[in-house]
Amino acid sequence: MSVNVLAFHFPGLPQVGCAFQLRQAPVPDAPASGGNISFAVNGDPAANVLAARRELAASLRLEHWAELRQVHGDGLLFDPDPVAADAQPVAEGDGMATDRPDLPLCIKTADCQPILLAHTGGRHIAALHVGWRGNRCGFPQSAVRRFCERYHLSPRDLLAVRGPSLGPARAEFIHFDSEWGEDFRPWFQPESRTVDLWGLTRHQLMEAGLPSRNIFGVDICTAGNPQLCFSHRRHPASGRQASLIWRREG
Repeated sequence: MSVNVLAFHFPGLPQVGCAFQLRQAPVPDAPASGGNISFAVNGDPAANVLAARRELAASLRLEHWAELRQVHGDGLLFDPDPVAADAQPVAEGDGMATDRPDLPLCIKTADCQPILLAHTGGRHIAALHVGWRGNRCGFPQSAVRRFCERYHLSPRDLLAVRGPSLGPARAEFIHFDSEWGEDFRPWFQPESRTVDLWGLTRHQLMEAGLPSRNIFGVDICTAGNPQLCFSHRRHPASGRQASLIWRREG
């Protein structure tokens, strides 16, 4: 298995790297095949996960990364401890931030939105795992606020990129009224019973203070592109792909 990675570069920040892992040669009817990097996926042998993680780290020339046991909440950890590519994460949360060089931050997704943040000064970075529950509890706004408070930053000087995730046409919520509520109705399409999560996240980041011009998106729908992405909506036993951000010293 070779690694398939989509690189992204923030304008004017050559020292900050971003990478979105894509599936590579998935096997039909094997939802965890193609590079799953999560030990928590049932049915995928640990040896396969280890191989995928090691290959991903090697392809990006990373010795380690920071990673969380993601719980679909709004926990944000600062300067998390790194883990080796063959180690399981211990700390719980759904976001990380750091000003340390050579500390990559890794988010795992299979429909949820990976949001990578960088300050225009090139020193501070953050990574968020935003599922629909994260949108509902305002995690993009609260994470930006805490990130800026911790490092004395202005949200107007932040850049953000959203990685591959569940697209507007596939984010169906048949119980919208009980799961979301009136505050989110502007992003709900009653005919298709779908929520525009991409548009909602952009709105929430702008509400947090980011200028629209500083918000980027990789508009690949995970559910609609089985050759490129894992998708829990498509199969409950889906694997997970990685999204990473890091900065080099210098």
